[in-house]
Amino acid sequence: MDIRFERGPELRRELRTLPADHYRLIRLLLSREQNGTLFVPIRSMQYLGIIDLEEVAFVDGQGPRMIELSWRDFRPGERKNLDAPVTYTCVHYNAKSSDIMSRLQSEFLKALALMAQRQQKTASATVTPLKRD
Repeated sequence: MDIRFERGPELRRELRTLPADHYRLIRLLLSREQNGTLFVPIRSMQYLGIIDLEEVAFVDGQGPRMIELSWRDFRPGERKNLDAPVTYTCVHYNAKSSDIMSRLQSEFLKALALMAQRQQKTASATVTPLKRD
């Protein structure tokens, strides 16, 4: 299935940080997707988060298929430790995207957590003990 989204002109960019647990959850859920794209419905805001290897894009679920803002250029390698926030670039394509940004980050985490909870668990693993002489 091929779904296309449009981008308007870039209005502005800003550097932001994403808590480490948010970033880990994004990467974990994306790694479980075989097609390389994860669609995350954010029902409380009527938005859709679209995660791929390069960015997280957000689309208003009520309007046309226009990307309103995207999170890109994640820099996990710049952190001093794994619990530190991850810096990224937030690109705004819509004037109202600034108004929803703070709420979007918290509601997106809730939607990700719900998705992780609902995903089918993988088969159990076994641990093989290593015998030492």
